[in-house]
Amino acid sequence: MYYIRLKIDFSRFFLRNFALGFQKNRMDNIKKYPGHLALLAANVFFGLNMVVSKNLMNEVVSPLGLNALRFLAGTSAFWVLSLFLKPEKVAKKDLLILLVGAVFGLMLNQTLFVEGLSRTSSVNASVISTTLPMVTMFISALILKEPISFLKMLGVLVGGTGAVYLIMSSSQGAGHEGNLMGDLLCFGSTIAFSLFLVVTKPITQKYSAVTVMKWLFLFAGVVVIPFSYNDIKAVDFTRMTTNNGLSLAFTLVFATIIPYLILPIGQKRLRPTTQSMYNYVLPIVTFVVAVVAGTNSMTVPKGIATVLIFVGVYIVTRSKSRADVEAALVSNKITVKAMEKN
Repeated sequence: MYYIRLKIDFSRFFLRNFALGFQKNRMDNIKKYPGHLALLAANVFFGLNMVVSKNLMNEVVSPLGLNALRFLAGTSAFWVLSLFLKPEKVAKKDLLILLVGAVFGLMLNQTLFVEGLSRTSSVNASVISTTLPMVTMFISALILKEPISFLKMLGVLVGGTGAVYLIMSSSQGAGHEGNLMGDLLCFGSTIAFSLFLVVTKPITQKYSAVTVMKWLFLFAGVVVIPFSYNDIKAVDFTRMTTNNGLSLAFTLVFATIIPYLILPIGQKRLRPTTQSMYNYVLPIVTFVVAVVAGTNSMTVPKGIATVLIFVGVYIVTRSKSRADVEAALVSNKITVKAMEKN
């Protein structure tokens, strides 16, 4: 009888905790939805900008000049927006972290990428960019002590396989000639952005998106704009065509201000590796643009590759974070103690 009662008590305890855990996971997932939507929207804008900015750099402005204009637009927009919001005092140590974030996430990331892209092929640059989730996963493990679980590794590999296949199959007939220095610069850009995602993660938990971005863009602009003065001066705004003007406006507003405004929403709610997985959205966007423009076509293998990308993202979101692992250990200890009492 004692054994039966113990078994019944344990079953009730297990079912109650299972129900509470299920409810908690459901609420946690709901809280993460805005983060997923924010990162999806931001990367769609970034993907569209790869097509738009390429035309701008060929016809209107140099790569460094375009970066400087983006920093100038971002700095102006976020500081003006901050005037209409409740002031937030940023601690000195957090300002230092934001400075490091600006160096890695804006200055090095964008400068190394455009310089690398000018030396190597767009196919090589795209394939190298797919290493972002893998690099971020290892950096998160080193700095944030995030576990490298089987599910996380599997999701990164599945999504990466789909992204690489989509890039290669969509670039048939394009030049694949690479350059070692160009490839290394693009990989350096990937490492820089991974460090940005990891380093600024704690800051996004403490301050609003506008506060974070106004300091990031200010630090980046102060350093970069003086060295890009001649590139900005060389832009003849009076002779821009309507298409060029609209393209520049898109880059400054929809590929700079809006994406960087909503990126902290994802940073606040999602782990760095999950954030980096949305980098796989870029080849999908450029592929869809090519299909709409009639320069590429949708096939069953390319459709499967696209599905693999989203499956990879889903698998990574289902992997356990450091907080999940620690919570599970605490829960197991409680369960063991309850059983010992019974």
